[in-house]
Amino acid sequence: MLKTTVASTPKGRVVLMDSITKVTPDDKGAHIVSASHGGTSSGEFALEVPLSSVFFNDAGVGKNRAGIAALDMLQAKGVAAATISHETGRIGDSQDMWDEGVISHANGIAIARGLKPGLRVKDALLAIVSDGKNR
Repeated sequence: MLKTTVASTPKGRVVLMDSITKVTPDDKGAHIVSASHGGTSSGEFALEVPLSSVFFNDAGVGKNRAGIAALDMLQAKGVAAATISHETGRIGDSQDMWDEGVISHANGIAIARGLKPGLRVKDALLAIVSDGKNR
């Protein structure tokens, strides 16, 4: 199961992980691209460590928006969160989500930081960690 840092600068760090269950205290302050679904159970794992932002797969959004439920949950706790479209990034494969993923949904905090639907996640996060935008 992949867990790797793909960018690290004085402005921030981007970590890919195939499952949000792999988040640890060492990931504090990082931008996490997780290939887990964006449901409430994933949101609970993401809240275990203070993160700059966290991304999930939207899992097709699902019944009652279950695949993106973590976004509101994380918004309430002050965490930027977004999902990557299941049509552009494979669930369970964070490398594919990083290489090909397009943001499909985002909470208000993420949008305020420039992490907007329609952007490639890779481009959006590299811009944040390289030029000093909010992180």
